Amino acid sequence: MPSRSSAPAGSSASREHGPVRLTLPGLSGPYPVGTVSLRLVDGSRPDPWVTSRPYRELMVDVRYPARTAAGYRRAPQMLPGAAAGFTALNSLSGVPADRVDWAATRTHAREGAPAERRSGPFPVLLYSPGAGDPRTLGTTLCDDLASRGYVVVAVDHTYDASAVEFPGGRVESSVLPAEYDRAYPDPGRITALLRKAITVRVADTRFVLDRLPRALPRALCDTPDFDRLGMFGQSAGGFTAMQTMHDDPRIAAAADLDGLLAHQQEDRTPGNLSTVAADGVDRPFLLIGKDGNDLRTVPSWQAVWQHSHGWHRGLSLRGAEHATYTDAVALVPQIARRLRLPRSTVVNNIGTIAPRHAIDAERAYVAAFFDRWLRGRDDHGLLEGPSRRHPEARFF
Repeated sequence: MPSRSSAPAGSSASREHGPVRLTLPGLSGPYPVGTVSLRLVDGSRPDPWVTSRPYRELMVDVRYPARTAAGYRRAPQMLPGAAAGFTALNSLSGVPADRVDWAATRTHAREGAPAERRSGPFPVLLYSPGAGDPRTLGTTLCDDLASRGYVVVAVDHTYDASAVEFPGGRVESSVLPAEYDRAYPDPGRITALLRKAITVRVADTRFVLDRLPRALPRALCDTPDFDRLGMFGQSAGGFTAMQTMHDDPRIAAAADLDGLLAHQQEDRTPGNLSTVAADGVDRPFLLIGKDGNDLRTVPSWQAVWQHSHGWHRGLSLRGAEHATYTDAVALVPQIARRLRLPRSTVVNNIGTIAPRHAIDAERAYVAAFFDRWLRGRDDHGLLEGPSRRHPEARFF
């Protein structure tokens, strides 16, 4: 723990005692949620980030509609080793991450709860997090989609994610900061690094799709319907979802939460388009951006929009920031209140949008999109234009 003198200048963080403990928003769907974590090993390729490893090793969480939650323990959001790695990397602006007990947060998913069988099998959604983020930083949305009747598979991209904890407590930390330091300031090397990161992520995702049906516990084998398959992600995870759909016909629909589709560092920089942006896709996709991100300001979005022949929609949320589409939207305000951080800390991370409104809107639009394309359900016009239920949403 830091000393009192290490608190940020001008804050009153030193007046709080003990690490901050956080809670996640409750579920909105009709089902309780079960979860199981799986280690998957791809022996067909050496690890692309640590080439001394002769295989690629991943961790995934599988969330699913459960028959009951009674008597089953709530799963932690982060295991202790992963939490320590998240603290060390600390991608949250102005937040003293070492004053938060990240390992204490409990999800609404119950470890090993029995799967709901009467209404299944359920469509499958894959989730990919942002660059440097753990799979668990999308827990709010992943858990909620499972409560609405989806099997949600969250993928950790080892050596990209802040830290991945494997069975037995072994932790593998991100190599991205060191890789970026080696590439900087050469633009060509930075572009190559960004391209490699997405290539690795897409290969990870396709391997998970290949391996998962055989890797599931027997009790879950009849729960997922792999013929109804979608993918979503935030930032680089949104890019991964779109690129995987371009590369793999098994993905029927994809949602991109504020992820550009070019090998660039800034949303507004033109050039270095990905193949999904340059070619477009023939299947449905949804783009959801932070305030100001739309077809006029994100060249790669304009490209995929022009080149695609399938159904597509785009919207941004007024007052949203890039991290609004992660668990930061629920957690940063709690941290700021407990540590008495300035309002600017909240705004810099998640924008000016009310957190509850952001969570409700993200849940509603993502669920409506996948309900339409994986279940054939009417979304009551939610995806067709402005809604009184979510006045922050601006369609483009």
